[in-house]
Amino acid sequence: MAAPARFKDFCLDANDVTLLADFWSTALGLELTRFKDGDVKLSGDGMLIWVNAVPEPKTAKNRVHIDVTLAGDSPQPLVDLGARVLTAPLDADHPWWVMADPEGNEFCAFPTSDASPA
Repeated sequence: MAAPARFKDFCLDANDVTLLADFWSTALGLELTRFKDGDVKLSGDGMLIWVNAVPEPKTAKNRVHIDVTLAGDSPQPLVDLGARVLTAPLDADHPWWVMADPEGNEFCAFPTSDASPA
């Protein structure tokens, strides 16, 4: 049976589109394209992420989040880009960091040695 829909793009709302787009573009190595309306498209490696300008601030935990695999076994390069660690790995069964991007959107960062989904 054919699915009634298929995944197209991932979209992030942002108060500061430049800040968020620059973070995710650098973090994921994606090409950044800016549009006249203020929105930004991040593309490459089969991914398409839109960063859209919105007036309202983030006020609650995300219901959807991004999982990333780190280039190594430390999230420090992401922290250096402006992310912050919310929760360190809990144990061997939960080896990932819960992090927040510069606008507070939660994401999980897995060490290269363990890329299990959260």
